[in-house]
Amino acid sequence: MTIWPPKSGELRRPAYKSLADTLVRAVDAGELRSGDRLPTHRNLAYDLGLSVQTVSRAYDELIRRGVIAGEVGRGTFVRAGRSDTKTPFVPDSQNEKFIDFSILMPVFEAMHLAEMQRALTQLGADLPSSTISAFRPSTALKKYTSAATKWLEGCGLDPSAQGLLMTNGNTSAMTIALMTVANSGDLIVTEELAHHTLKALSRYLGLRIQGLETDAEGVVPAAFAAACQRSQVKAIYLMPSGLNPRAVMLSTERRAELVAVARRYDVLIIENDAWGPLQPDRPAPVAAIAAERTFYFTSLTKCIMPGLRFGFLTMPEAFESAAANRHLVTNWMATPLMAEIGCRWIEDGTAERLLNWQKDALGKRNEVAAKVLSGIPFQSSPNGMHVWLPAPGAWTEKEFVAHARLNGVAVAPGSAFAMSDNVRKQGVRICLGAETSRTLQRGLNVIARLARSNPEPALLTL
Repeated sequence: MTIWPPKSGELRRPAYKSLADTLVRAVDAGELRSGDRLPTHRNLAYDLGLSVQTVSRAYDELIRRGVIAGEVGRGTFVRAGRSDTKTPFVPDSQNEKFIDFSILMPVFEAMHLAEMQRALTQLGADLPSSTISAFRPSTALKKYTSAATKWLEGCGLDPSAQGLLMTNGNTSAMTIALMTVANSGDLIVTEELAHHTLKALSRYLGLRIQGLETDAEGVVPAAFAAACQRSQVKAIYLMPSGLNPRAVMLSTERRAELVAVARRYDVLIIENDAWGPLQPDRPAPVAAIAAERTFYFTSLTKCIMPGLRFGFLTMPEAFESAAANRHLVTNWMATPLMAEIGCRWIEDGTAERLLNWQKDALGKRNEVAAKVLSGIPFQSSPNGMHVWLPAPGAWTEKEFVAHARLNGVAVAPGSAFAMSDNVRKQGVRICLGAETSRTLQRGLNVIARLARSNPEPALLTL
């Protein structure tokens, strides 16, 4: 029995609320998907024998809940699906029960806490008054431009070629970039498996999102070009340096091919480089190839310390004012205290020392993963924080995730990163940074044992 559209007489009172609840159930059941167009107020009212006012009130309620969005001149569309708020990591209430390979984070040890304690002690002695008294972003953050430039140069950029904003990490920068490049109803394309918050954030901003075909080198340029030919694409969102769920490192040639398509169809580029200079000998950022159309962001959070939420967003100078305004109304400015710590560390060499330590730690963990998973097909990137394990043998993604959890190991399902409901690349992301060396080894042994065995369906009923 289908849920949507409801039949006349099936709705309870108040009818507007019952109609809204019915549509939500249809979304949860998969009968309605993100991007589906809904009937006009008048047509649905006629079909259900309701007043136009009742349908309008139901639609208003659904807009308030964030389930649908109305676009002037285009209609009303479903904007939130079942997977929009699905996270790849286990909730805080559960993570103590598992060896946690589900959350992406750098290696953190006691020395990181000691470094932050030393920094805070030093700040207690010589904290600049502007760090806590300046209320204007330009006044509070201008003095950090030199350090920001130094870090971005280390990421392979020429910051003088673009505008610069300092942000509270990558999520803030990503939000500002999306808000700046596109308006409600615009189309954003990306990898078919992309950042787990991108789909939900795009829906909240009223944007349309479409995943593109990928191969061993990332987005297929022909698929990007075909999308541009079918529709007006506003921007392409890329994670070209191993950060994407499948741990793909786009080659210099593939980056150039994608830039060529973007230039041909006048498409902007959003480049998520959250790991920054963590990986050695990587190709130059896309922003270094196409500074005139690329919004690039990175931070110190992933490659230095989880709690150091301080980052950088660069953009073409023509968009600098627009990006600054959007940052102002959503975040006001990067937190000066975090900026002070981060920039001190960049200037005095602490950031580089911690970066090199992280490179070494993740390099060793990748060596452990390669040894334990030997003979099992998987994908990784140099010094990356995770590996991608395609669903092995007879396993489905869902079965593998469930069996791993039954054995005390949490991994991230590929479906949490899917931009549509029909992605065929099933697999799991296995993060290497959150656990100790001992639990890392133990958890990887569980993963390897499962991958080399056949699924036991009976276990799924436990």
